[in-house]
Amino acid sequence: MSSILIACGGTGGHLAPGIALAEALQTRGHNCTLLISKKQVDSLLIKKYPHLDFHKIPGQGFSGGMLRRLLFFWRLITGCIQSYRLLRKKKADFVILFGSFISVGLGLAARIAGVPIALHEANGCPGKAVRLLKYLARRIYLPEGVLLKAVSTEKIRYFGYPVRKDIKHCLKAEAWERLGITVKNKLLVIIGGSQGASSLNQWVIENLAALRAMKLSVYCVTGLGKTPDSDAEHDLKSGGDAAVKFVSFSDQMGDVVSAADLIISRAGAGAIAEIIRCRAPSILIPYPYAADNHQMANARLHEQQGAGVVVEEKNMNTLLEEVKGLVFNDWMLNKLKSNLARLDQFDSAERIADDIESLCAEREAGE
Repeated sequence: MSSILIACGGTGGHLAPGIALAEALQTRGHNCTLLISKKQVDSLLIKKYPHLDFHKIPGQGFSGGMLRRLLFFWRLITGCIQSYRLLRKKKADFVILFGSFISVGLGLAARIAGVPIALHEANGCPGKAVRLLKYLARRIYLPEGVLLKAVSTEKIRYFGYPVRKDIKHCLKAEAWERLGITVKNKLLVIIGGSQGASSLNQWVIENLAALRAMKLSVYCVTGLGKTPDSDAEHDLKSGGDAAVKFVSFSDQMGDVVSAADLIISRAGAGAIAEIIRCRAPSILIPYPYAADNHQMANARLHEQQGAGVVVEEKNMNTLLEEVKGLVFNDWMLNKLKSNLARLDQFDSAERIADDIESLCAEREAGE
């Protein structure tokens, strides 16, 4: 049995795979502690996993003006100190970092304490934290086809994105029942990621009349604090021909994604992984200000694999026509579903857990 620390907080796209891996490792008898941020999105998501051990730690992204960057360094120092104390307290055998701002403090503390490190990068363009910490890592997990400069190929494994066990494909009717909704025709689901997407929410409001004319119901996950102040909502429980539902947050994302005939989503790695797992045809709209434009890289790869369609935010005036042309084209929807099933070939969490166990065993043998 090993003691493993996992840094994964900050966004849903970092936290969700950390939870998936922790559950896989815990099932095998290992002790896992997950380091998360103090952000509200982290606090909401972890409520569903009381069986896991979470520890909140300070952190700040390296962005913005001088004051925010000074705050980054201050929180980096305090986070590093807290992480070092936690490493000693938990007698950690191994550390895995999922690339958020939480990762840097734990990564530096682990290096000082002599605890081996693994990195996980979910996106097509490796982020700042991964580029900084790659020299300290014993192992680096990357998406298929992604390269990382100045890193030995012996360190790299292409094991994909760990998806939580509760995110799984199910029949639309089953998902509708668990969500407490009734859909008479087809359902369009809009997801802006864990942070929400105001532009997608606004698109729904502006196009409600057209969507209703198409008899297309809508389920929109707006993001915390971004639910539109509108009288346009018609509760999906009533089951109208074109009902609309806005929710700020959902801890039933497997059902939300499975419920859709078509999804409009940002192109974070976590969203795409869940779309693949739930076999949901999608139109991806990459966030144009994402670091290193990584969402565009994610979206283009997904499109090249025949699993979805990409619409750039600057071209959202064409989105309604894209929806109309795809959601009623059952042949194309089935083709996309077939390609999505082909992409969902293995359980990434189990593969990474296997590898971590091997690395821990090598460390024990070396001692």
